[in-house]
Amino acid sequence: MKPAAPVVPPRLKLTYDDFVLFPDDGKQHELIDGEHYVTPSPNVRHQQIQGDLFALVWNYLEARPVGRVFTSRLDVVFSRFDVVEPDIVYLSYERANTVLTKANLQGAPELVIEIASPSTRQRDETIKRHLYERSGVSEYWVVDLEIDVVRVYRRTRDGGFDRAIELSREAGDVLATDLLPGLDVPLIRIFRD
Repeated sequence: MKPAAPVVPPRLKLTYDDFVLFPDDGKQHELIDGEHYVTPSPNVRHQQIQGDLFALVWNYLEARPVGRVFTSRLDVVFSRFDVVEPDIVYLSYERANTVLTKANLQGAPELVIEIASPSTRQRDETIKRHLYERSGVSEYWVVDLEIDVVRVYRRTRDGGFDRAIELSREAGDVLATDLLPGLDVPLIRIFRD
């Protein structure tokens, strides 16, 4: 007779109620499917790229007021078990009126930008991409500062993300999106040294 297999207790899923109790320690805390992820403060190049992208989108929106842009430390709450702090999010005014609260964003922005580092690249390209895809984000940019590449995921008519379009500084590519017509970002402008 075989011994009974040990009973493995179900994994405890953390919720937004737990999330708000995390320490304000300068690190990025996120919940994805109830699992807690912690990321250290970003390095200088990450901050420079984030600041430049934010400024370009902000300036675009100053000239064409069609929406709002936010930088990290804004909680994006997709569900009780999914709370992230993307590097940059863009919302049209129409979407902002339905998902933006005084405390956080309760739903999907149109555009999410994550700046991947060696410690976050895999999570950004897999776990977060799947979260953004299933949560209704229209477009997702992964900025890979190690190889000066931006991978753009766009929602298809089927509801999922299409295969990534990869743009590179080396090829002289220009980043553009139908969400912000006329915003053309030469990657050499973003990945400057």
